[in-house]
Amino acid sequence: MIMDYIKGRGAQHNTHNKFIQHQHEMLDDFLNYCEAENELADNNKTTYLEIYPKTILNKVTSPDIGFSYSMNPYQGCEHGCIYCYARNTHEYWGYSAGLDFERKILYKANAPELLEKKLRSRNWQPQNIMFSGNTDCYQPIEKKLEITRKMLQILLKLKHPVSMITKNALILRDLDILKEMAALNLVRVSISITSLSEETRKLVEPRTASIKKRLETVQILTEHNIPVNVMMAPIIPSINSHEIFPLVKKVSELGAKSVGYTIVRLNGAIGEIFTNWVRRTYPDRANKILHQIEECHGGSLNDSRYGNRMRGEGKIAEQIKIQMMLARKLYLKDRKLSPLDFTKFDKNQTNQTTLF
Repeated sequence: MIMDYIKGRGAQHNTHNKFIQHQHEMLDDFLNYCEAENELADNNKTTYLEIYPKTILNKVTSPDIGFSYSMNPYQGCEHGCIYCYARNTHEYWGYSAGLDFERKILYKANAPELLEKKLRSRNWQPQNIMFSGNTDCYQPIEKKLEITRKMLQILLKLKHPVSMITKNALILRDLDILKEMAALNLVRVSISITSLSEETRKLVEPRTASIKKRLETVQILTEHNIPVNVMMAPIIPSINSHEIFPLVKKVSELGAKSVGYTIVRLNGAIGEIFTNWVRRTYPDRANKILHQIEECHGGSLNDSRYGNRMRGEGKIAEQIKIQMMLARKLYLKDRKLSPLDFTKFDKNQTNQTTLF
């Protein structure tokens, strides 16, 4: 690992935003000046900016995604996962998919009001909503803002089902709401666990909850009868691809109902970000990792083809598929997630007694 590695961050630089004509660079003269003056050229701090969207539900049209809508109270994610497909969306806001994605977090304080308005609208029919489909709804700032918690309270009040995915143990803060929803079959939770190695986690997902905390989260949720799926997403050849069997075995022992996976894909600016990172982080096997990813996607780091982009193709992808199939058969036999109940949705809360 080289000396200028930015600790606590995934991306190690800001890529150019394809929507912006000009770009910002730190030249050697400026860096030399900062060193001479004992000043920091970059303080590496996270900033938070409130934005004011008009809608919170996003229609999902992809045929290989298992939900109809997603909702994201945050844009950008401080977790800093190096592989995150959501990085490219930060360019729409005028920022870089690199360090900006991790250090400039946009939050939607009005999300709970927008959600309730939409669910109470005349034409709304209950559909599968993913919370979140883009960036983590339990990233660090949620502890202070509680936007996700307020949205869950609305979903419970109206008895609307929801699916959730996170890699943060902060979800346990909302155990009171989740238990009520689970009792009505209104929620299922996916915990993202890509590795059992804390060393790997620190490099690949620097500001996420520890592996120990995530495993504890799976156990606590299942102990409270909240259905849990574990996502080994993504599987990255030569980084975590050897962990399929031990990971599935471990989470099955903690009560997980199912395990899903994707193979890493590096679309848009993520290809450059990941390549820069892997050469700094794993210099001894960077070429091997990159070539194996390319082998999974027809010779390219990028793959946007529906049906192929998440599972890959070729020998390595096939080996991963077979390993996951065998692991499920061995450790998760006869387990499955029950379907969510859409019949209890009550936008007018007519089942509640009134004062008059």
